[in-house]
Amino acid sequence: MTSPTRGSDRVVALGGGHGLYASLSALRRVTDRLTAVVTVADDGGSSGRLRRELGVLPPGDLRMALAALCGDDEWGQTWSRVVQHRFRSQGDLHEHAVGNLLIVALWELLGDDAAGPMSASGSTVAGLDWVGRLLGAQGRVLPMASVPLDIVAEVRGADPARPEETSQVRGQVACAGTPGKVLSVSLVPPDPPACPEALAAIEDADWVVFGPGSWFTSVLPHLKVPELARALTRTRARRAVALNLAPQPGETDDFSPQTHLEVLQAHAPDLRIDVVLADRGVVEDTDALDKAVRMLGGRLELADVAAADGTPRHDPARLAQAFAQIFR
Repeated sequence: MTSPTRGSDRVVALGGGHGLYASLSALRRVTDRLTAVVTVADDGGSSGRLRRELGVLPPGDLRMALAALCGDDEWGQTWSRVVQHRFRSQGDLHEHAVGNLLIVALWELLGDDAAGPMSASGSTVAGLDWVGRLLGAQGRVLPMASVPLDIVAEVRGADPARPEETSQVRGQVACAGTPGKVLSVSLVPPDPPACPEALAAIEDADWVVFGPGSWFTSVLPHLKVPELARALTRTRARRAVALNLAPQPGETDDFSPQTHLEVLQAHAPDLRIDVVLADRGVVEDTDALDKAVRMLGGRLELADVAAADGTPRHDPARLAQAFAQIFR
């Protein structure tokens, strides 16, 4: 497949985890002006341990975004593997990712060196920029907020013995793994300070891309940061949504593609969408999806963006071609 020519559109991609990794792996082939705005609510694994011990932003989703922006040359692929590497041991380092430790070390050093003028947000962004320079990242990675966040989900049937009862589940890991049906999400604190550089990137963008990714824990949280939500609503940029290839167990069981859009609209009623990208192989009811897209003010684009092996993964080259077509 021929790689698309990289353009100069200013693109901001929002999300976290493996979904954002997929979109960034594609978008870096399409534009040389790419910014990732990443969720900071992870409370599990290496990120959760560092967050609890040191009080820092959870670095894991930020690390994955930086790894996705690494080039295809030997330097980029080597450093991508290094920052993604996890230690295996019987001690305290077990399952810590190298990139997480590197990012947090830079945050501590830059915070200590700031001697006052550099805010916590400034040293956080500077640390990510330093890691990006080391990796040769083809874009910039920013947190969506300047403080760690907790996701709180309204869940029906979290207790299997009471399937119709609605309750709250707190924490990204708990929300992602709940046996109940997630109805909506909110954040603690409810009005966190947005990263100023993220707000500026959204204001200056030509395109803003939502998804793919864990809908309730990676995509929708951006719309629950009030400053970020206002910026996403007011920006002159066009807005695109890349839909998932399959429902996510524990979060979006039994969700159709159009249900994802209905939930998006419920969480951000004032947000208008210009384009929705879906894989034509997973859309069973094109008319229903098209209607949901038009309710958001946009148009539907169908393309073959799934991996050829049949697994529910986006193929970076195919996804890049689809984004290039949309941006044109």
